[in-house]
Amino acid sequence: MTEQAIGLGVQNFNVAVYVAKAPPMPYFETLQSVEPVINEQINTINQHCGNGWRKVFNVYAKVLFALPSEHYSFAKQADSWQAYRDTFLLQNNSKTALLFSAPIINGTNKNQLHIIAGRTHAKNLLQQGKLNAQFNWLDDEFAIDTTNNIIVCPYFDYRQLSNIKIARLSELVAKLKTSN
Repeated sequence: MTEQAIGLGVQNFNVAVYVAKAPPMPYFETLQSVEPVINEQINTINQHCGNGWRKVFNVYAKVLFALPSEHYSFAKQADSWQAYRDTFLLQNNSKTALLFSAPIINGTNKNQLHIIAGRTHAKNLLQQGKLNAQFNWLDDEFAIDTTNNIIVCPYFDYRQLSNIKIARLSELVAKLKTSN
């Protein structure tokens, strides 16, 4: 059986963020693939699952907006990260994904950026044999695997992934892009 990515967004992403768990809603208990966000789905998740998920979506939009514009056009699609979140994030043709499954690294697609949210999540994936990566740990929070275009960063929460750390993540992405 081939591995299947599970989450929100699109299969043919340019940027995927990996989190350990799906929102605690019945819809996600049976999800078996990657599906684009429709209608007010992000808002519904925020209402049912609380502030933690609101932070995930907000920080994700902020990260996309901060990525180097010479490599990514997310910031060119909307006037603000809030407008991007509400209009494009994880929707059809967004080139983004929020995945609740382990990364499926396709060595042939060097345009895909994989961001694992949280050191603990990354280490668990490695220990469980669900991730084959060679990380260079830059400090306690950030790691990079330049061969597979994977970056580990703090969890998508305002306190853990502050604006300063989002800027650092953007710099690491720029390094990845120039090394490929």
